[in-house]
Amino acid sequence: QGISPGMLFPKHPVGESAAELTSLLMFTVFQDVHVMIFIGFGFLMTFLKRYGFSSVGINLLLAAFGLQWGLLMQGIWHLVDGKIKIDIFKIINADFSTATVLISFGAVLGKTSPVQLLIMTILEITIFSINEHLVATVLGANDVGASMIIHAYGAYFGLAVARVLYRPGLRNGHENDGSVYHSDLFAMIGTVFLWMFWPSFNSAIAEPGFTQLTAVINTYLSLAACVLSAYAISSLVEHKGKLDMVHIQNATLAGGVAVGTCADMNIGPFGAMLIGLIAGIISTLGFKFLSPILASNLGIQDTCGVHNLHGMPGILGGLAGIVAVALGKKENGDPAMQAAALASSLGFALVGGVVTGFIMKLPFWGQPPDQNCFDDSIYWEVGNPVPHKYYLQCLTVKHHKWQRQWIPCLLKLLDEWFEDYIR
Repeated sequence: QGISPGMLFPKHPVGESAAELTSLLMFTVFQDVHVMIFIGFGFLMTFLKRYGFSSVGINLLLAAFGLQWGLLMQGIWHLVDGKIKIDIFKIINADFSTATVLISFGAVLGKTSPVQLLIMTILEITIFSINEHLVATVLGANDVGASMIIHAYGAYFGLAVARVLYRPGLRNGHENDGSVYHSDLFAMIGTVFLWMFWPSFNSAIAEPGFTQLTAVINTYLSLAACVLSAYAISSLVEHKGKLDMVHIQNATLAGGVAVGTCADMNIGPFGAMLIGLIAGIISTLGFKFLSPILASNLGIQDTCGVHNLHGMPGILGGLAGIVAVALGKKENGDPAMQAAALASSLGFALVGGVVTGFIMKLPFWGQPPDQNCFDDSIYWEVGNPVPHKYYLQCLTVKHHKWQRQWIPCLLKLLDEWFEDYIR
């Protein structure tokens, strides 16, 4: 016998006991979303070799502040007797509002001060709450997994901010704007947590029961297909068929983003996997070819590549939702309202991002100078261990057949390390 939705979501008497059961079931979903916000997003951005403290630490700060502000801003639209009622659904939505900020944080990672980012959090969540109310209540559009109102909105908001905060001094890159072996490994921790819990993210606000189970299954299949296409395309476009860790860390998640809008629709396994397959392709190609063009030609210095992970897949999700509704995959859906929701999300993101960027550009917010970008030491107490590269070089030389070279080499490496320490 197969598993029926009733086994996973049993029917109980209506009333207080049913409400308690629903809250208990939703708490597990809330935990999954919470892990994505604090561990998934935080560790995904630890790929920068000297910015790991800030990636995880400032992520924690912004998320903790943002969820409080999100409760307030979203609660204003749903007052009960003049008060903001807080329940399990409200705190899940507060986490959702925080996700938009963390996506935008990725676009300006390493180039902004904590104060600037707190200002961005206040403004972005405020604008998000307006757009979310417009899309969900006024337009009545379907976006259960928030491809449009979270991912596309957060990505293009961040890109607009990054464009306003453009730094000519970083046109040719920065010595710390890159990864090392262990920082990429830490980032993969974030990837795996996000990948595992994305079905909960896309189904969190779906109607409990069969609809919620549908959202879980569609996301599950889309993510799986996305991984295969991301690996395949990465191998095709890289030298000698090797894999690029940047692609694997990010593009493997694009399927969860893209299937969000129609996650609870009857698109079938093939539809879900097709969306994931396309998302993996466009995300990987975006990291390989589009990001350099945005940086060199448009002045958009997208540190984490949020355009490729959240922006383009978010638009793909919005377009997929329009097509799915037009094909009758969602009862009482209107493709025109879906299109209006996508346009609204992009419009609020671009205009709001530009305005926020100019506010963040004011000189008294403490924006770090170019030479201190992508460096934890400007905001954190950082120790000074011997750099990993020198340690490996010493081990390599130690076993060289000319043992007499080891001591002079060690002295030279210590001298180089001392120069790095002073610098």
